[in-house]
Amino acid sequence: MTTLPDRPNSALLVIDVQNGVVEGSHNRDDVIANINTLIDRARAEDVPVIWIQHSDDQLKRGSESWEFVPELERRDAEPLVHKNYGDSFEDTDLESVLAARGVGRVVVTGAQTDACVRSTLHGALVRGYDATLVADAHTTEDLTAYGAPAPEQVVAHTNLYWRFQSAPGRRGGTVETAEVTF
Repeated sequence: MTTLPDRPNSALLVIDVQNGVVEGSHNRDDVIANINTLIDRARAEDVPVIWIQHSDDQLKRGSESWEFVPELERRDAEPLVHKNYGDSFEDTDLESVLAARGVGRVVVTGAQTDACVRSTLHGALVRGYDATLVADAHTTEDLTAYGAPAPEQVVAHTNLYWRFQSAPGRRGGTVETAEVTF
């Protein structure tokens, strides 16, 4: 139902599943296993897998913490989008990567729930995409020391509110890994 004309395809976004981002994150191993399941399914169905990789002052490009986790393997033919802001569309080539593949719907996974995942979901919806959040394939770190809710509450709340997101001609929504359709 995207508002983007002639964009009937879906793509899987793998956002910032990097060593320094998910180290110590809530439910890390299960989330990564679910993302791997989705990557395998997307590849089997010839659905684009788009890798998003963040860098900033704390996550230096080329460092071990900047690298994707070893449990996930990116293929050379799969697009890699480098970013410096939370929203994966902001000042990147993500839009042109998706346009070239006729993508009007993104299926979102990764980290961190309350930062780059949330920013990218909203960025996609605002830009005309349908944006589906995979409820059991995103995570965040524990920021309770700074006044944030516990990570499991952040994930649950994000799943709750994104389930009901929509805009004229666009849909949000959440699904579990087992229920994802491309």
